[in-house]
Amino acid sequence: MTGITGIFGLAKAGENEAVLSRMLEPTLRRDVSSLHTYANPELGVFFASSPSDAGQLPKLAWNKARTIGCFISGDPLIASSDAQVQLLHLYEELGLSALQKLNGWFSGLLIDLRHRHTILFNDRYALGRIYIHEGNCHVLFSSEAKSLLAAVPNSRELDSRSLGEWLSCGCVLGNKSLFRGVSLLPPGSAWIFSANGVLTKQTYFRADLWENQPLLSPSEFSERFGEMFCRVLGRYTNGSRPVGMSLTGGLDSRMIMACARANPRKLPCYTFNGSYRDCVDVRIARKVAVACDQPHQTISVGSEFLAQFPRLAEETVQITDGAMDVSGAAELYVNRLARQIAPVRLTGNYGSEILRRHVAFKPRALSPEMFSPDLNRHIVAAASTYSEEAHGNPLSFIAFKQVPWYHYARFALEQSQITVRSPFLDNEVVALAFQAPAEVYKTPAFSLGVGAESTPGLSRIPTDRGFSYSADRITNQLRQSVEEFRTKAEYAYDYGMPNWLTRIDRALRPLRLERLFLGRQKFCHFRTWYKNQLAGYVREILLDPRSRSRPYVNGNNLEAAVNAHVSGVRNYTVEIHKLLSLELLHRALLD
Repeated sequence: MTGITGIFGLAKAGENEAVLSRMLEPTLRRDVSSLHTYANPELGVFFASSPSDAGQLPKLAWNKARTIGCFISGDPLIASSDAQVQLLHLYEELGLSALQKLNGWFSGLLIDLRHRHTILFNDRYALGRIYIHEGNCHVLFSSEAKSLLAAVPNSRELDSRSLGEWLSCGCVLGNKSLFRGVSLLPPGSAWIFSANGVLTKQTYFRADLWENQPLLSPSEFSERFGEMFCRVLGRYTNGSRPVGMSLTGGLDSRMIMACARANPRKLPCYTFNGSYRDCVDVRIARKVAVACDQPHQTISVGSEFLAQFPRLAEETVQITDGAMDVSGAAELYVNRLARQIAPVRLTGNYGSEILRRHVAFKPRALSPEMFSPDLNRHIVAAASTYSEEAHGNPLSFIAFKQVPWYHYARFALEQSQITVRSPFLDNEVVALAFQAPAEVYKTPAFSLGVGAESTPGLSRIPTDRGFSYSADRITNQLRQSVEEFRTKAEYAYDYGMPNWLTRIDRALRPLRLERLFLGRQKFCHFRTWYKNQLAGYVREILLDPRSRSRPYVNGNNLEAAVNAHVSGVRNYTVEIHKLLSLELLHRALLD
């Protein structure tokens, strides 16, 4: 994944160059053979870009007069194949408003020699993440936090408040990071650094521009969405590189299949699977692929993944700067294999969030005995912070807070292996979603109907939740009840197994009940993996003296918890996720 690293600052000759060199060390350790660099001491801007995994190395583009330079990292999805050149033309004509024409995810720089300033910008969902450190006379910025940690020793320390939020909510809230003194560039930013050293923090987009649109009637919304969605999909399926469809049993990937109207056998489809049986996603995705006359294959997570888990877990933490916990190792594994099918992954991710306003994360309680009293206070306080942040328009919370704070971690991990594209974060799609009436986003009927007429075979295939467009209400309700029971039963046997039930499960171990419950809905089963195949690794990392002596854990209780989980008498799956991740983060970036 292409990244950007740089400095705004006026300093003595050679000082900024030296700092930038230190910032680039983590990138150079990944054997990057070349970098594109730019330095302008008069403007006080110094930056470098690293090549993508595909070997592409975007360079700074200039207008004909060489008065405006442009660099874009990411997948901006605008009309021209050369986004940088098109943005240059738009900026000459529209100024900062040109950034509103960009779609997709991105970050970048505009160097304006006419007005003697430089503009640092990102997309309106901040998936083109930029980490920021503001010093006394400079601003350091980078796509990766590790670059800032390399240059600013004081930042190599976890922020207690951020850590409490990450443990409770699965992400850091607000435009903060896990690291002391390191923040995030807010969504839709255009920060202007002038040659006189003044930094002006602006935005080119505000959520209320979409919030204040009038609501549409159900019929009008359906008509507009149907026309617009099929047209928008072209942005995500066209291009010079092959596209593969990450197909599930849900509504959103099915909407893509119905509207994409791909030529027969030209859109390879794949579904992630476990080792116990074909999960519901695989069974349904096969039927969907057949109905659309497309090839389909499965990518399984099993013994080979478990053998690679220690290395994959370390890579997960390293790639995401600790934003993703070690459970993301499975995503790293399957996306690495998906890249062999096609370099671009088309996915229905974010559809339920944008179209049906699904909130994907909330604060959760952890076992307080494993953490220090000070950290427990921050874990508890995270719930209040979450409540404050969630106040207001629900869709704005999802698009401009949940996506950049919570979804970013998995996106960054996937994007490190394959180009991920989802039409559900297209600007037109999200803007129209703000006009959806409650009758549309509170039920699945609307999503089921999109494309049903053009691909009638899909309407008869139930989704992973048991819904079918062609079925009557009672049949849908019965199917939904069955699938909900299966989902809850698997969760109760896996991640969510209550501690009183673990003892019963341990007593019945010879019956191997996991064969009855696991693998029906999910392809990862970390509770059982941590107490069986990965038990040795868990003990090796978490019972190491370094892990036990971290200031935010209670070492004795940590040891007791690990032994209890491995022996099968307690369930500490989530806590083990978090503590493994933190220990690997310390070893990779902080110690």
